[in-house]
Amino acid sequence: MIALDTSLIYRLDPKSAAHVFQTIGADYEDKVVENTLRSAIREATASHSANALYTGEREAVANEIKDKITKELGIYGIMVDSILLRDIQLPATLKAAIEAKQQAEQESLAMSFRLQKETQEAQRKRIEAAGVRDFQQIVAQGITPSLLEWKGIEATENLAKSPNSKVVVIGNSKNGLPLILGQ
Repeated sequence: MIALDTSLIYRLDPKSAAHVFQTIGADYEDKVVENTLRSAIREATASHSANALYTGEREAVANEIKDKITKELGIYGIMVDSILLRDIQLPATLKAAIEAKQQAEQESLAMSFRLQKETQEAQRKRIEAAGVRDFQQIVAQGITPSLLEWKGIEATENLAKSPNSKVVVIGNSKNGLPLILGQ
């Protein structure tokens, strides 16, 4: 059972007013307008889920009701300006189920966003790692045993000029570079 509070804004076409009062009577609102409105609401809400009334499709339901009632009341010279679905009261269990579904959808969207963000971060790290790898390959191509020996000789010269006390043994059997024993 769904309780629906609606407002219908309408007016009687002045050209049709005399005919309406003569054929239907002064109580045309009770006889025609109210019954037509109830019928249009029942028909429109029956073709939609309760979720539609509670969420974003509410406006579509209101437009469907307005289109139907405008057509039917237009025959009598009653012009419909708008229909407002002011308050919809759903059973508590249905309302809770709809809210739980909406919350689950929001959580799903949030998780999708987090996954997309993590995927982008993983891609960024792959690109960064590829850049580091390329840099190391370029640098490694320029490093030769003779360059390393030259840098070792330069380091030995700088150590010899340093005022720190140390013991330097020259003549390491592998490459002839100094072996530093202490400071």
